[in-house]
Amino acid sequence: MNKIILLFWLCLAIPTWSKDSLAVAKPNAVTYTIKDIKIDQAPIKVKPHFKSNFKENYKGTDFQYEVKLDDKTLWDRFKDWLAHWFKKIFGLSNMKVSSNYVEITLKTIACLIVIYVIYLIVKIILNKEGQWVFGKSTTQKIIHDDDIEKNLILVDFEKLLQETLKSGNQRLAIRYYYLWILKRMSEKNIIEWHAEKTNTDYLYEIGSADLRTQFQYVSYLYNYIWYGEFDLTEHTFIHAKKSFESTIQSLK
Repeated sequence: MNKIILLFWLCLAIPTWSKDSLAVAKPNAVTYTIKDIKIDQAPIKVKPHFKSNFKENYKGTDFQYEVKLDDKTLWDRFKDWLAHWFKKIFGLSNMKVSSNYVEITLKTIACLIVIYVIYLIVKIILNKEGQWVFGKSTTQKIIHDDDIEKNLILVDFEKLLQETLKSGNQRLAIRYYYLWILKRMSEKNIIEWHAEKTNTDYLYEIGSADLRTQFQYVSYLYNYIWYGEFDLTEHTFIHAKKSFESTIQSLK
């Protein structure tokens, strides 16, 4: 009986203990206003410091935000085109290697062109006639024409022609034959020789009709052979040689 009464009292006491253990004390609420907040208005004494070369750290491709347009010239595109074909034809490893070969090739070609131009200039200066390198040369002279024309009266054309014919330069021999005729006519006062005069000028000065006809024909042969720049055949040369020698004989 006593145990039953004790158990009954324990059951009544458990809810009361539970309420006491779960109870939480409520703190007193504190209310703040804008006036209670203090703002720090003191000036900043420490200024940010940057290194003088800090911009160097921002020059990489990751920091390039502007899109650059293709500003290659026509010459650059031509070299790229050559590099593409060099790589394709010669089986080069990459475009950089191919571009290097293109640069070397172009520089080599440029040097060869410069050397060739210098060669042409030197050839023109030495020949003193401006004869183009691919033309037929009429400059194989034993004596320069300028020296002969300046000293026409003093030149021994008979000896000069022997040496010229021995060398096989038939076209030059025709020129010397013609100058020899001018020398003979000048010595006989038939003409007044001058380096600037033309064949026509001399023709008008000749008084003899027969000599004028002969001189007109040998002048034609001279112009045809000396200035014609064609292959002079043996037959043509022999015929012209006889005509010049005949005229020279008539002036003795």
